[in-house]
Amino acid sequence: MNNKFWNIRPVVVLLLVVSAVFVAATAFWNATLFYIELTLWAAMAVFSLWYLLTNQKRVNRLMKRLVRRLNVKDKEALSSLPVAAVCVSGTGEIVWFNRRFSKDVPGSEEALGRSVETILGATAFQELRDNLQANVRLQDRQYTVSLDVVEEGDQLGYVLYYWDDTTLKLTAEEYANSRPVVLIVMIDNLEELSQNVRDSERARISGQIEKLLEDWIGTTNGIIRKYDAYRFMAVVEHRDLQRMIAEKFSILQTVRELEYDGISGITLSVGVGAGEDFKASELQARQAVEMALGRGGDQVALRTESGYDFYGGRSQGTERRTKVRTRVVARAISDLLDAGDTVLVMGHRYSDLDSLGSGMALTRALRQRGQNAYMIVNKQTTLAPELVERYEQAGCGYMLLDEEAAKDHIDEHTVLIITDTHSPKLIESEEIYRAVPQVIVIDHHRKAVNYIDNAVIFYHEPTASSASEMVAELLPYLLDNRPLEKLDAEALLAGIMLDTRGFVMKAGARTFEAAAYLRRCGADTISVKKLSAVSIEQYYMKSEIIAHATPYRNTVIATCAQPGSPMVRVAAAQAADELLSVRETDASFALFIDGDKVYISARSYGRFNVQLVMETLGGGGHMTMAAAQVPGTDMDAVVARLKEEIDRQLADM
Repeated sequence: MNNKFWNIRPVVVLLLVVSAVFVAATAFWNATLFYIELTLWAAMAVFSLWYLLTNQKRVNRLMKRLVRRLNVKDKEALSSLPVAAVCVSGTGEIVWFNRRFSKDVPGSEEALGRSVETILGATAFQELRDNLQANVRLQDRQYTVSLDVVEEGDQLGYVLYYWDDTTLKLTAEEYANSRPVVLIVMIDNLEELSQNVRDSERARISGQIEKLLEDWIGTTNGIIRKYDAYRFMAVVEHRDLQRMIAEKFSILQTVRELEYDGISGITLSVGVGAGEDFKASELQARQAVEMALGRGGDQVALRTESGYDFYGGRSQGTERRTKVRTRVVARAISDLLDAGDTVLVMGHRYSDLDSLGSGMALTRALRQRGQNAYMIVNKQTTLAPELVERYEQAGCGYMLLDEEAAKDHIDEHTVLIITDTHSPKLIESEEIYRAVPQVIVIDHHRKAVNYIDNAVIFYHEPTASSASEMVAELLPYLLDNRPLEKLDAEALLAGIMLDTRGFVMKAGARTFEAAAYLRRCGADTISVKKLSAVSIEQYYMKSEIIAHATPYRNTVIATCAQPGSPMVRVAAAQAADELLSVRETDASFALFIDGDKVYISARSYGRFNVQLVMETLGGGGHMTMAAAQVPGTDMDAVVARLKEEIDRQLADM
């Protein structure tokens, strides 16, 4: 039924009449030509009539089949159905429709013989054939269209039923758009930024921020209330949340640009919860704001079914730590350890100077307290073999256990301390983590979505420079001010210097206080520097990576063709550090292949947030130091993805 006979029939009849007139006219001047034309005209007329009749019979057979399929006795009964119905041929041509269809469905005028796609749309008709049902919007009406397939020999046909459920769908849409969403807004750093101003001036600044927040919520159908000095709670509708997302929560930038009497750089942390009811939404919002704070603040964390979505996070976190909290955490750790037996300390895989240094210093300090403590380390993959060797030379090799040996020390009283990571996927041994009943986490990295959520003590400070700095602050309380061993002090100072790149990045006042304490404990800076020394082969490898670096939009991307090894890992990280010294470079990336993954080391000075880029590639870290592991071995494909994320990051800046 490729031809639309409703349209062809009058045309064919007209052509037959016109051609008959011309044939008759020929008889007056050439009899021979007249008989030839008459013969051809008669043949054409017979063929045309046969074709039209055949098409009509095929349509009638299809209609009878459709009627039988519907258990309807005649076409008139189908016409009187209380729902719009249309019969379509296998090629998509409308062959019949009932009165309800012509009355209720927009675009049904002169639909007979047209393709159903002109009314439904090609996508909707294909969806119908695949799923036998589709939602269709026609002008201001909405339909649920269902399809019934009819086969008659080699002929195929469809019956489409249009259920007008506009009111129901509009009601459901309004219900979804009006669902409550709870926002908890916290001013991150006003107290720290306004320490030297009078209380009245601080109140005036706070009032300006409060007005900005009220104006922001005032554009919605929601409300906002202040329930603490620096905390607000707002309730808006889901439609308002969609607009906020489309604007990428512009309130963050608005507050960040606020200046008052020399005070600027004020940031917000916002947690958003959209649960089944108000109680669930409020709980999700509290969890989300804690996640935003754990990632350094100045961002929005939106709780979703699959985890969190983040917006913002482009400023350095404000240092909010106090020694009071450090003392409280140290006391809690002491109480937990005193009630336990064996203590296992563990860092992340491919342990570096910060992970291993903080872990070993803590292990030795716990042994000074009388605990049976051990450090779990893989000597084959560690990136700090020089530090391992120094501890072994100092007679502490018995404290270093591999994964299998550590399993023999696990019982119901064992305590596990994890340093320099809070992700179960990155720790040295996930099997040991699952087996130990009590876990303590000490980490400084920005909070990831999949974090260790069953820790008895979760000591997390995203504004700290390193885990070594955090441990250096805890040790005086854990040791009751007993002196720290020189080797432990050097291990901690090496970890701090690694993560701050020689006190350049993320080095706050507390960082220098911790370094001064370690120096007083006997740490030798020259000895510490030697811990980060590299072999000549590793130096060559770093130079080769740098030699393959190429600039890309104020960033530098370097790739390494060498197979993966601990040497390549260190060389890539050092290459990324050194590439930051290139003029007009905001971020650097070094990539290498190890096994079935491409590894990326990312560095920046803070203006470009490499953490956001690495998170989109499955990794994480800090604004200035992050990494990712991308499955696959196609380096070009990973570089292409990296460039896309760099473009997206720069577009949002």
